[in-house]
Amino acid sequence: MTNSLEPNPLDLVVAITGASGAAYAARLLQVLVKAGRRVHVTVSPSATQVFQLELGLTLDLRNCDLSQLLTEQSASNNEQPRGSLVYHHYQDFRAGIASGSFLTAGMVVCPCSMGTLASIANGLSTNLIHRAADVHLKERRKLILVPRETPLGSIQLENMKRLADVGAIILPAMPGFYHGPTTIQDLVDFVVGRICDQLGVPHELFKRWGTN
Repeated sequence: MTNSLEPNPLDLVVAITGASGAAYAARLLQVLVKAGRRVHVTVSPSATQVFQLELGLTLDLRNCDLSQLLTEQSASNNEQPRGSLVYHHYQDFRAGIASGSFLTAGMVVCPCSMGTLASIANGLSTNLIHRAADVHLKERRKLILVPRETPLGSIQLENMKRLADVGAIILPAMPGFYHGPTTIQDLVDFVVGRICDQLGVPHELFKRWGTN
């Protein structure tokens, strides 16, 4: 799709990088599209390797077919997706999301590799992912980073604190267990649901604490 779409206040940005946790990214896109959001997606080369390894999906960054990431949603219910996905190559600085003048309701990097985290923390806009994150920070828009790494060293922790201090939300892929998960999908949904909470996107992905 082209990058000439007029910005919409409901637009969201999702960047997918090379940390383990491709299932989180795929499920997040499914939920956001179902919720009627137009989602601008950019994918790092390392992320394609993780998608192949963890989900058996092949993503061609030059001609990226994101519809395959919505397959589970289509199979699980008969509703037509109400939102849409707009793909941007990670080297395309002409994309609207590279500019602060392109309005969005927030950005998520899911999963967020430690390399991406370090680049954002130090303002190294060497690709569209870094640049879009930098834009969200400078425009004081919501930026949610979903790291998936363990253990964490002092450099990674310092980068997280630096980003938290300037307004980014650090939301590690740490599922809870109080909602009684019985499947891996339940654990994935918990993390995705917490991301949606931060974005203000309604969902019913898990049972909340204190509810019957």
